[in-house]
Amino acid sequence: MIGSPDLSVRIGQMVLKNPVMPASGTFGDGPELAEYLDLNRLGAIVVKTVTLNPRMGAYPHRSTEAPSGSLARIGYQNVGIKRFLEEKLLYFDGLETPLIIGIGGQTIEECRELAEILTRQQRVDALELNTSFQNIKKGGVPFGVDPEGLEELVTRVRETTQKTLIVKLNAMVPDIRVFAEICQKCQADGLSLINGLPGMAIDIETRRSKLGKNVTGGLTGPAVKPFALYMVWQVCKAVGIPVIGIGGISSTEDAIEFLIAGASAVQIGTMNFVNPRIMAEVIDGIKGYLVQNKMETVSELIGSLC
Repeated sequence: MIGSPDLSVRIGQMVLKNPVMPASGTFGDGPELAEYLDLNRLGAIVVKTVTLNPRMGAYPHRSTEAPSGSLARIGYQNVGIKRFLEEKLLYFDGLETPLIIGIGGQTIEECRELAEILTRQQRVDALELNTSFQNIKKGGVPFGVDPEGLEELVTRVRETTQKTLIVKLNAMVPDIRVFAEICQKCQADGLSLINGLPGMAIDIETRRSKLGKNVTGGLTGPAVKPFALYMVWQVCKAVGIPVIGIGGISSTEDAIEFLIAGASAVQIGTMNFVNPRIMAEVIDGIKGYLVQNKMETVSELIGSLC
């Protein structure tokens, strides 16, 4: 008889007790969800993207509901790396769960400096490099849609840190496999995808954007899941490094689909706002699925698409 299945997965130097973690930006700085679930149950904790200097973020109104999802423009609001280290990082000392810090900047130098600073922090286990920031030295083109810019960014950050380096890909490209292969060539330890898709919503009474001055935002939630699943499947076939699937995961079944498609782990985002206990429920659900299907390890499930 099969005992309790092994849910552990490895990404770079990190061994996660299970493949479930929050998506950056939906978990705040840590304590926000602690009253709803035991954070030590998570495979990893992903803190929202931090930048070198504080950012005020986007204008209000920043979010609105959309069919089967939400639209949001937050603008990467955060307190900056100095205050993050002084005020936020200490909270995680009492937790055993691996800690992944999202980083981003408008220049390669900013990203390198962030990586250097966080590499000196023993409590930080990995960096998730956000490639959706605009590269101001190339006219505002996001790093993640420019092959040359992405290659230089990942190469330079990789030179800076020995921590596990995960690159978060931008889905708005002609062929995401090309960008995944660049990251693998530049020795990234893993990839995460997808980020929110561009979208907008209009109030027909006022004929104004429901996101106010922001006009457009990122579409997340169940609406993006089929597209995200397709992108993850493509990337998993193209590279040999672990992939973390993101996009519309709202149930155990959704998470298992991503694992079958080849993802080594998943991040749950928008659904945390609807059900802050969803990650614990998905962990239990994956375990139950493995038992039901007589699998001893989650690795038997990963990439098992027939």
